[in-house]
Amino acid sequence: MSAKPLRVILIIVAVLGMITSAESKTFRWANDGDANSMDPYAREETFLLSFDMNMYDPLIRLNQKMQLEPGLATHWAQINPTTWRFDLRHGVKFHDGTPFTADDVVFSFERATHPGSNLGSPLATVKEVRKIDDYTVDFITDGPDPILPLNLPTIAIMSKKWCEEHNTTRAADLTKNEESYATRHENGTGPFILKERVPDVKTVLVKNPDWWGLKKEPIDIDEAVFTRIADASTRVAALLSGELDMIYTVPPQDMVRLARTPHIKIWKVPELRTIFLGMDQSRPELLESDVKGKNPFKDKRVRQAFYEAIDENAIAAKVMDGYAHPTALIVGPGVNGYDPPLDKRFPSDPAAARKLLAEAGYPHGFEVGFDCPNDRYVNDQEICQAVVAMLARIGIKADLLAQTRSKFFAKINAPHYDTSFYMLGWTPGTYDALNALTALAETRNGKEGEFNVGGYSNPKLDALIAQIRVELDQEKRDALIHQALKLVRDDFAYLPLHQQVVVWATRNNVSLAQTGDNFFQLRYVTMK
Repeated sequence: MSAKPLRVILIIVAVLGMITSAESKTFRWANDGDANSMDPYAREETFLLSFDMNMYDPLIRLNQKMQLEPGLATHWAQINPTTWRFDLRHGVKFHDGTPFTADDVVFSFERATHPGSNLGSPLATVKEVRKIDDYTVDFITDGPDPILPLNLPTIAIMSKKWCEEHNTTRAADLTKNEESYATRHENGTGPFILKERVPDVKTVLVKNPDWWGLKKEPIDIDEAVFTRIADASTRVAALLSGELDMIYTVPPQDMVRLARTPHIKIWKVPELRTIFLGMDQSRPELLESDVKGKNPFKDKRVRQAFYEAIDENAIAAKVMDGYAHPTALIVGPGVNGYDPPLDKRFPSDPAAARKLLAEAGYPHGFEVGFDCPNDRYVNDQEICQAVVAMLARIGIKADLLAQTRSKFFAKINAPHYDTSFYMLGWTPGTYDALNALTALAETRNGKEGEFNVGGYSNPKLDALIAQIRVELDQEKRDALIHQALKLVRDDFAYLPLHQQVVVWATRNNVSLAQTGDNFFQLRYVTMK
């Protein structure tokens, strides 16, 4: 072959490479905190689950309208009061090429409900997952469970073979800073594959060319580069300069400026998450307090005093710049069982709060530790700082410890619950109030109450929850939920603050799907 034809061939190859490169779409986005683990059972926390479910699939998933639709299960039905049957999708492969079968579903249930996993609560009613054949499984529940399918969209299905090969059949416990192969690697069936993982710095995902859903849902982007940028001003600057295509957490103080910028688009929707404060009500003596020999939070008057000392309307207006809905309940609008007449906050009254403290035996207040994340919720540290100032007016010295989400959750979560007073946010994964009641307020027993960090325990509430769990009549069920929510509210079991507004920002060439659960699904992203 002569030199001239060779040069022509090389030029053609180079041009084709340039065209391919030009057509390849890379989506760059950032958040203030990292996902912390690639193991989808590591923590029942929205950002981690949302991120990891780009690589994994559940049996049942949610669409853009937050409606249930087939995932790895093509059909499901309650064949008797205690059995749900699932028909599984044929021809699906994990990212390593291993075929997906019923054995993976049975294995995933076992892994998700055993030590190390933080996802036991959604599966609390399931006592067994039984393989019928390679593509049929039955979920056997402990009594009727009318809403089991609503609990499944956040339960990823993992490969039994892969987990066994890599000695990760048990989830690594993040509360103990444990790691396993699944912490930094993945093998799902989902639309994206992990290409690179640098914890707390950068994570790169690429499109799965063999994803089972591609025919009906073509994926527009080829690569997604996620960067953790803790500083709010740096995140905003990177978006404005074009270094980023999206920021997931938008500082409220920058929303107006971003909205007025021609090449930037603001996305916002009311979130289902409720931000609240909790108190240790289980220990005989608080871990972090100058009160010795007793626990002040066991006294309802003290809990009420804290509630009345906090001016949530001021927090919503000044700290959140109006991007918050003050609430009196642990669930908000959009959650099944929410009752608007119950959602009336008791007034903020520092004078009445001081009187309640004096009646409880603390006329001069007391000192207590206060745990708060600084990269998890919108303006979380600033909210906690405002609470500290408000409590100081009634003589409470709250010693604020604001940490990154990984350190914060490791401290306050199971199995130790090493906190006396803390902030938390909760989105019912089922969009039903039972999820919040079970996870946050039911007596801890190893399955239920996993996020009942303060150890609140009320037999009357437990009895109501037991009835709600099996009641098939919707009207009766809603009435029971209303009773339970009122009991939690009136007992000051928690100190609800607000539902925050989900606000994302993108460049104006980006389109996506934004939902009230704050889940960001890369399969819906398109770029012009």
